[in-house]
Amino acid sequence: MTTVKEGDTVRIHYVGKLEDGSVFDSSEGGASLEMKLGQREFIAGIEKAVVGMSVGEKKTVAIQAEEGYGPHRKEKVFEYDRSRLPEGFAPEVGQQMQMFRADGQPVQVTIMDFSDSTVTMDCNHPLAGKDLIFEITLEEIVSQ
Repeated sequence: MTTVKEGDTVRIHYVGKLEDGSVFDSSEGGASLEMKLGQREFIAGIEKAVVGMSVGEKKTVAIQAEEGYGPHRKEKVFEYDRSRLPEGFAPEVGQQMQMFRADGQPVQVTIMDFSDSTVTMDCNHPLAGKDLIFEITLEEIVSQ
């Protein structure tokens, strides 16, 4: 039976959960995820888990934060002068928005707190610092 190796292109279905069992993402009921292993386009823990699987095989893997979305970095939390926000903007804790770095690249931020003069924002991935659980089903080996 053929198994997945580094460099293969595969299609998987997955359910991503937090340690408390709550689902944060899933491909169930939708299109499968296609990825070429070794390209670092997806979290390392998923790519490692797929290696050695056969078509139709299912597995559940625990992925530590370091092989998921990385650690939560304090240096990615910052205060932003509220006067620089669009007029009439009403921040809400937990609200996500897109901003642009000095080099023009977009970055997603989450509002953590705010006062009359500042807004505290976090540009870590929302799942940074969290250990994850993935249920993976190998649907197809597209190319080897």
